[in-house]
Amino acid sequence: MDYLPVEVIGNILSQLGAARDVIVASATCRKWREACRKHLHTLSFNSHDWPLYRDLSTSRLEILITQTLFQTTGLQCLSILMDDVDEFSASIVVAWLMYTRESLQWLFYNVRTNPKINILDICGRQKLEMLVLAHNSVSGVEPNYQRFLCLKSLSLSYVSISALDLNLLLTACPKIETLALVNPEIAMSDAQVTVELNSSTLKSIYVEAVSLDKFILETDSLENLHLKDCALELFELIGKGTLTYFKIDDVSIIHLDVGDAVDNLETVDVSNFTINWSKFYQMISKSSTLRSLRLWDVVFDEEDEIVDVETIALCFPQLNHLALSYDLRDDLREGILHYGLQGLSLLENVNVLELGSTVINDVFTHWVAGLLQRCPNLSKLVIHGVISETKTHEECQMLAGFTSSIVQLMRRYIHVDVQFEFE
Repeated sequence: MDYLPVEVIGNILSQLGAARDVIVASATCRKWREACRKHLHTLSFNSHDWPLYRDLSTSRLEILITQTLFQTTGLQCLSILMDDVDEFSASIVVAWLMYTRESLQWLFYNVRTNPKINILDICGRQKLEMLVLAHNSVSGVEPNYQRFLCLKSLSLSYVSISALDLNLLLTACPKIETLALVNPEIAMSDAQVTVELNSSTLKSIYVEAVSLDKFILETDSLENLHLKDCALELFELIGKGTLTYFKIDDVSIIHLDVGDAVDNLETVDVSNFTINWSKFYQMISKSSTLRSLRLWDVVFDEEDEIVDVETIALCFPQLNHLALSYDLRDDLREGILHYGLQGLSLLENVNVLELGSTVINDVFTHWVAGLLQRCPNLSKLVIHGVISETKTHEECQMLAGFTSSIVQLMRRYIHVDVQFEFE
């Protein structure tokens, strides 16, 4: 260890991340203390890393963080995440940010201050490439003054911001590629809650726990779109067909308009969502490059709707991963499932097949068998099911029968790796 360059030791200490661990390690010897002062590039103060953070008074905590920060030079990544901690003095927090901002590239910031501070004023026009902001407020954005010329990733969680300021903030980030919005408090000037975002560089957006009347996203280079736990009357995506990954999870959308932005999709993942199959298929049908399709716990608008395997085989010839899950508690679904398996076209390239059901019964067994016949090059089959804690004798018999049927079925497909995942 004596022969390690001090810069290498600085890199080692930076991998620790947690401030307490860094300080303890730096006490090893004089050389390690020097590495901590001059070559440490990552430091994290997280109330979840060390429970004693919560037991310290706010003033004592301010002193500890100040002493630790001011012993470093050239920090590139700073994380200050203080959940369940009382408000800090605004002047102290401003001093931390002012001291580190010139070299800082990544900032993870969840600090409550009194009075509130405008982090955009302090960190704008610097080298920041990633900003993760939580439990704060953003207001009065001035794109010409508060510019983030290097920022590529922005995450706002539980942040209060107006729809106008949100769009202006994107405008102030000319190189932004990744945006995450988690449960933001959108302040509006009128009764209708509408968010319009415009960015020519945005490649990935994640939106969670958002309730809006209208969400309009216009971007020319979006590749990744993920909506989770949202309630939207209208979601409109205006793009140029660059989207390759599209995921919807537990979302309520009355009108979904993606236009021509989905012509080159490679992955579609929809779960806990009500769909009209004919409209949904029409929306993604132009994506001849689709490789992964997941429709999990979906509810159909019409009772007699079902995913048409024949249509999938013909329209998505490059598909290699197919995942389907239904609620089979309704006896009427048996005939509908049989209809969905009609046709002769094979899913030639599907090598991973995931099938799930809310109930384990003969209908599910027959459905699994029917899909296996359509996948001649399958290498992996994953069967998902739900098992209640308390089971009647009839349910136990049904599960036993299903197990026996699957064992017999898979003897014909000895080259397929079979996995079971039960909840």
